[in-house]
Amino acid sequence: MIELRELTKRYGETVAVDGLSFSVRPGRVTGFLGPNGAGKSTTLRMILGLDRPDGGEARIDGDAYPRLGYPLRRVGALLEAKAVHGGRTARNHLRWLAQTNRLPARRVDEVLDEVGLTGAARRRAGGFSLGMAQRLGIAAAMLGDPPVLLFDEPVNGLDPEGIVWIRELMRRLAREGRTVLVSSHLMSEMALTADHLVVIGRGRLLADTGMTDFVARHSRSFVRVRTPQAEAMLDVLARQGVEVVAATDGTLEAQNTSAAAVGDLAARHGLTVHEVSTQSASLEQAFMRLTAQAVEYRGAGAAVRASGEDDR
Repeated sequence: MIELRELTKRYGETVAVDGLSFSVRPGRVTGFLGPNGAGKSTTLRMILGLDRPDGGEARIDGDAYPRLGYPLRRVGALLEAKAVHGGRTARNHLRWLAQTNRLPARRVDEVLDEVGLTGAARRRAGGFSLGMAQRLGIAAAMLGDPPVLLFDEPVNGLDPEGIVWIRELMRRLAREGRTVLVSSHLMSEMALTADHLVVIGRGRLLADTGMTDFVARHSRSFVRVRTPQAEAMLDVLARQGVEVVAATDGTLEAQNTSAAAVGDLAARHGLTVHEVSTQSASLEQAFMRLTAQAVEYRGAGAAVRASGEDDR
């Protein structure tokens, strides 16, 4: 288990992580989400002892990372796929890591096979594509067969087959009872991978909850209606007590109703409709709504949406 208690990190006047507390429990994949500049990478670095906190603490199964003996046996991590000596072959890179943690040499070939790099074992890492470097980094994280694993943007550079593979790998590791923490900007992938979410913004905790509860709380489902008689349709729905919002693309978004009910109303009133469809709540929608006020960097077009003026 990973435990953070009031973890704080400052860089001059900037507070990168601000009194952050949460736990990552075994047996599930925990997604670690936040906008750019939220403090995710700094938090991961402090968990792994790469940055020293200005306050609070981070513990892995009760110990701070610098006090772990043979740390690869306790925790595996992928933070930067290209952080490998480019002149070493994949096998020699892993052999070096194995020797520093007194791991059996057979583990090198085992993890190379598991990540699909057996055929590239004798190639120099400096010539690897980003996807191959990601696989090598994952092999290094798994080398000590650790009970705790941290992955930062693990699908970067992977092709579709590789994305499915890493998704299934993380879920298998969790089923084995391991603690798995994954940071990613890909909401669609997190929706398929994570069981639990920790969301931060501007270094502070915004949410620590299950995936289903998070989506239900911070997003909404609605019925999209596309019709050339929008004003008449809006009037009909409003008279039935249906809450309706006119979207910027000319469609209507009806809440607290069903597509069948909207279709029946349109038929009874002789209205033409070109589309009546149910739009389900999504992780991306929930994430955007929750973090709208915590976005550090955004384009001009996103500023309006994040401010709530176009927050649908």
